[in-house]
Amino acid sequence: MKYAIVESGGKQYRAVEGSTIEVDLLSAEVGQELNLGSVLLLVDGDEISVGAPLVDKTRVNATVVEHIKGPKIVIFHYRPKKRIRTKTGHRQQYTRLKINSIEVE
Repeated sequence: MKYAIVESGGKQYRAVEGSTIEVDLLSAEVGQELNLGSVLLLVDGDEISVGAPLVDKTRVNATVVEHIKGPKIVIFHYRPKKRIRTKTGHRQQYTRLKINSIEVE
């Protein structure tokens, strides 16, 4: 199985050909193709290439499928005997990418 570890937005993701990953929101249109050039590790069967810090001449081609919102997170602050109660929520925005191919030049 061929897969790569790529970096996007300061986080690392496992990219397998034909699968989808959810990364932090990117400023790209739906249907647009992207090249993720920051490949940290490449595994092709028994052959493993580890970058120092990046694997040279390797890129991951992906297509933007959609922009989605993650699950709601509720933040509740409570201080007993003080009548302090604060409730807020947050939903992180993500971009879903479909991994088309992993190319080695």
